[in-house]
Amino acid sequence: MGGVTMRVRRVRAGLRGWGGVGAMAGLCALALALVLLLPWTGSGPAAGAGAGRGGRGVASGTPAADATCTDPEKQTLAPSSADGTTIAAIKARQGEKRKLIVGVDQNSYRWGYRDPNNSVAELEGFDIDLVHRIAQDILGDPKAVQFKAIPTNQRVPAIQEGRVDMVVRTMTISCARLGDVAFSAPYFKTGQQVLAPKSSSVDGYDATLAKKKICAAAGSTAYTRLADDQKAGKLAAGATIATVPNQLDCLVRLQLGEADAVVTDGALAASQAAQDPTVELKGAPFTTEYYGVAMKSDASDLVRRVNQILVAYSANGWQASYDKWLSATLGGDAATSRPPAPPQYLRTS
Repeated sequence: MGGVTMRVRRVRAGLRGWGGVGAMAGLCALALALVLLLPWTGSGPAAGAGAGRGGRGVASGTPAADATCTDPEKQTLAPSSADGTTIAAIKARQGEKRKLIVGVDQNSYRWGYRDPNNSVAELEGFDIDLVHRIAQDILGDPKAVQFKAIPTNQRVPAIQEGRVDMVVRTMTISCARLGDVAFSAPYFKTGQQVLAPKSSSVDGYDATLAKKKICAAAGSTAYTRLADDQKAGKLAAGATIATVPNQLDCLVRLQLGEADAVVTDGALAASQAAQDPTVELKGAPFTTEYYGVAMKSDASDLVRRVNQILVAYSANGWQASYDKWLSATLGGDAATSRPPAPPQYLRTS
């Protein structure tokens, strides 16, 4: 028990300098208390078995990518404002239940999080702004939303099991995921990067990761890339991979000294570096990825409607949301984060 107490003290000491986001320390301390009870999976691809597409385990497998899939961010349907059976069912909900049910994060600073300085502690952030715009278009009320906080490894199961109408949660469009869910056109561009302590010898996604313990969220594209590279002999020699259910847990592991580096989307890593001044991004992004709104594979009318909304949102709303939430962590120039323009819609049915 004494060892746990000492680790908590070290983390608290590291959190004292959080500056403008000091209020987030309470959230991370809570996350710490919870994460100490979470399983820490073993290393290597085998550690990912057991929670792939529908399970609730900690780790996930690496789905086999569709060899015929190229440019996954283009594999979506053309925009349409027409209502279909999915949208009709959403609109048919009565009373307090007449809401869009959306899976989001509540722990990703600037994306989807609860600000304890806000008296009502409502969810806010870049992803949350987009959800409100979608609700406004479909139900005529931006607040007609039932938010469901879901961990990284439950995004696909939540959609498939009908627990949510959609997921708006920094979710990368990938060929593997296209076999499980449908995606909108991209609404954000990012790439995988390494996050590590400033004092670390790690320089990026390279040989400096040798013999390091790397943390990634189960079910994430970061884990898929790490596992694939390890299997192919492309990961730094002796590096091990461990997973947690939620991406924020990796930051806590890093603070505890139980991980040497984190691999995640650069957009998320930048927000975490803003929360903890003892860590920083290491090296340039080594992938190009796009976030999309995820929905059921057969919800074609909803996919088309969201794409229609994104066309308007890209022209009026996207930049204001970026300036408000992300410019402080990603810089004032949003050009590198902008999704492709114009988007392409290669899916036909």
